[in-house]
Amino acid sequence: MAGPLTGLTIVELAGIGPGPMCSMMLGDMGADVIRVDRTKAHVMDRLADPKFAVHNRSRRSVSVDLQSKEGVEVVLRLIEKADGMTEPFRPGVAERLGLGPDACLARNPKLVYGRMTGWGQEGPLAKAAGHDINYIALTGALHAIGGKDKPVPPLNLVGDFGGGGMLLAFGMVCGLFEAQRSGKGQVVDAAMVDGAALLLGGIYGMAGAGLWSDQRESNMLDGGAHFYGTYETKDGKHVCIGSIEPQFYALLLEKTGLKDEPLPAQMDRKAWGQLKERLGTIFKTRTRDEWCEIMEGTDICFAPVLSMKEAPHHAHAKARNAYVDVAGFPQPAAAPRFSRTKEGVQGPAARRGQHTDEILGERGFSANEIAELKAAGVVGPQA
Repeated sequence: MAGPLTGLTIVELAGIGPGPMCSMMLGDMGADVIRVDRTKAHVMDRLADPKFAVHNRSRRSVSVDLQSKEGVEVVLRLIEKADGMTEPFRPGVAERLGLGPDACLARNPKLVYGRMTGWGQEGPLAKAAGHDINYIALTGALHAIGGKDKPVPPLNLVGDFGGGGMLLAFGMVCGLFEAQRSGKGQVVDAAMVDGAALLLGGIYGMAGAGLWSDQRESNMLDGGAHFYGTYETKDGKHVCIGSIEPQFYALLLEKTGLKDEPLPAQMDRKAWGQLKERLGTIFKTRTRDEWCEIMEGTDICFAPVLSMKEAPHHAHAKARNAYVDVAGFPQPAAAPRFSRTKEGVQGPAARRGQHTDEILGERGFSANEIAELKAAGVVGPQA
C-alpha cells in the first residue's frame, strides 16, 4: 500500500483514547507509525488485543522502559530520523522523563512534536485529571446534548475522538507539511477542550444569531423540532428524519399521509410538540423495515437507526466497503478515501513489543546492543 503519507515516520508514545486514534489515522494513510509501549504487562494491554483494538491498528510496536535513562536514549535515537512524534501525558510529564520538546527537537530540529491533552498545555486546569465528559462540559457541548431533564454524555466521541484524535491528526499533518517547506519542526498543542469548542462552532453561530436556546430539546437540531429527530416504530426499533428544507418536509408529509391535513406551519415552534406527537403515532403504525421501504433513498432525509451490529450489513455500507474484517472482526475502514494514493488498514493491532528487534535493527542498533538492552530490561520482549 502506498497511501498519501507513505515515507513519513511517526514515533508514538503509547496512551489511550485520542492519541491512538490520531496514530491510527496517520498509519491508515501510509505513515510508518512506531508505537513505544511499556516493557511490563499492564491492564491496558487488553485494549491492544488485535481482535478489537481498532485504534491500535496500522502500526508497529517497540517496548521500552521510559523510567530508565537508557530507555529514554533509545527513544531519542528512534526520533533522530523520524518526521514526527506524539505524546499523551499531562503537561510536564514528558519533560520529567527527558522526552519533552526541547530534548527531542535538539536531537531532530525538523521534528513535529504533537501533544495530546484534555485541558491544553497551560491554564488553571492544565495539570488536573479529566475525561471526555469533563472537557466537553466546559465548552457548552455537554449542556446542549440530552433531554429536557438533564445533559447526556454523547459517548466519548466529541472530546476524545472528534475534538482530540482528529484534531491532533490534522495538526500533525499541518506541521509536517510546513516542515517540508521550512526544514524546521515545532510543537503541536492539541487540547480536547479546544477541539470540542471548535466542533461546536456552528451552534455558537446560531446562538449569536438568536436561533439557538440554552433550553435542551427546544431547538431545531437537538430533538425539539418534529422534523429533525428519532421516532419509535411498531417493532420497538427507531428511524430518524432530518426534513429541514421545505421540499424535504413536504415529501415527509406526503409519505406519512399528512399532506392534506390542516397542520400548523413547519417553523411554528409552539406547534412542534403537537406535531411530534402526531408523527410519533404515525411511525408506530409500521415496522422499521416497512418505513425503510417507503422512505429510504428518498429526499425526506431518512435513515433507520441501526445498532453497531447491524451497521456493517447495511446495503450502503457494503457498497462502499465501509467496514473491513481485521483479525476476524469487522471495524470501520480507513477514511477519507483517495483516488490515487490509496489509504487502508496496514494491519491489526500489534502486541506490546512485537517489533522491538525489527525496529531497533532498522534504526542502527546492533544485535549485541539489542541483546544487552533486553538483558537489562530496558526494552522488552513481545507481550
